[in-house]
Amino acid sequence: MAALVPRDIEGFARGEKGLFFVAGPCVVESKDLCLRVAESLARAAGQYECPIVFKASYDKANRTSQRSFRGPGKEEGLRILENVREQSGLPVLTDIHDPADAEPTAQVADIIQIPAFLCRQTDLLAAAGATGKRVNIKKGQFMAPEDMKYAVEKAGNKCWLTERGTFFGYNRLVVDFTGIATMKSLGVPVVFDATHSVQTPGGSGGKSGGNRALAVPLARAAVSCGADGLFFEVHPEPENALCDGPNSMYLAEFVDAIPRFMDLYSAIGG
Repeated sequence: MAALVPRDIEGFARGEKGLFFVAGPCVVESKDLCLRVAESLARAAGQYECPIVFKASYDKANRTSQRSFRGPGKEEGLRILENVREQSGLPVLTDIHDPADAEPTAQVADIIQIPAFLCRQTDLLAAAGATGKRVNIKKGQFMAPEDMKYAVEKAGNKCWLTERGTFFGYNRLVVDFTGIATMKSLGVPVVFDATHSVQTPGGSGGKSGGNRALAVPLARAAVSCGADGLFFEVHPEPENALCDGPNSMYLAEFVDAIPRFMDLYSAIGG
């Protein structure tokens, strides 16, 4: 299978080799689910000759309610992600919440993600950057795009910045697409998180809701505005997902949409 292997990550990670994708379930629900999703994504990476990074979190520490599913934890979660990486050949991305998590996570992940709520945490950013791995920093829902330059300074220039919407009143996010150009001016690739941008944070009685039908239109707009990569939470059965189901995209629908995103990227000149 002609999937992208981890050692090939740097060309597209610098925004030099066309549109790339980050996709996977919100959280590591099980080894079987992660391998099932990764197999489908690896097949798509080979079929469409496009770079895809597998994404899943081993611990979602910022759930709305303490009753929400957080994942299997660091030890078991990293074992599963390592298995995904080895069997699928895809690079792996996962997030950290504490500086002490950076080094052990870097032993498995190709890309370390900083959650949006933590994008100002100096020690966390510095620890992620010190691993030497690429760092995906999600722009806080409360942050101005131009202020993300300070996050990049803390983590080092080996970063991506990810737009995921901005708070607009309670339980509502909007996307300012001018922020993509602003963040690209900082000299790092910019990713658009389509499925988190259609989320309604905490808007469903102790958990977040969302409208996955809006994810593809927003992603098209982001590509047209210069995004280097697209981020989707995907699941074979979003209605049964243990986290972020309402805003997650059906895995099959995401795979079907990949060539259309690539065509759009090519049509506007990359």
